[in-house]
Order: sequence, then structure tokens, then C-alpha cells
Amino acid sequence: MLVASIILEAGVAVIAVLAARRQRPYMYGLAFTFAAYVFYDLARFLKPPVEGSLLSWLFLLATVTALFAVWGLYKDRKP
Repeated sequence: MLVASIILEAGVAVIAVLAARRQRPYMYGLAFTFAAYVFYDLARFLKPPVEGSLLSWLFLLATVTALFAVWGLYKDRKP
């Protein structure tokens, strides 16, 4: 199940970058968020010697970035 989640998160990150390149720069925030989720899940899956607090800070940064990206979506008036 975790592998499927990693694949889906990577797909969302790629699509968000493609959307950001089409005059929606706030989508880079979602791309970063999902790339961070991929890293976080890979760390859980592969269990490398990564500091737990580093992953927690990364997750928090990804969440804040997602908040700003969603705010950009909310403010976007394009059809």
C-alpha cells in the first residue's frame, strides 16, 4: 500500500509542476508538498538512518507550503 502511495504522490508532484509551468506558479507549492511526501514515505519504506525530527520538520514545511498553494488556488479566478 505504501508503494502505491509513493507512486501516486510522485504523479501528483509531476502534474503540479506541469500545471505551474502554465501560468500558475503557486502549483510549485503543491509540487514541493507532494515531493516531500514522497521523500517522507520513502524514508519510512526504506528505513534509512534519517533523523526523526528532520522528517517531522519536512512534513511541517510541506504542510505550510500546501496551505500557500491552496490559497493561491482560491485566489485564482481563471476558468
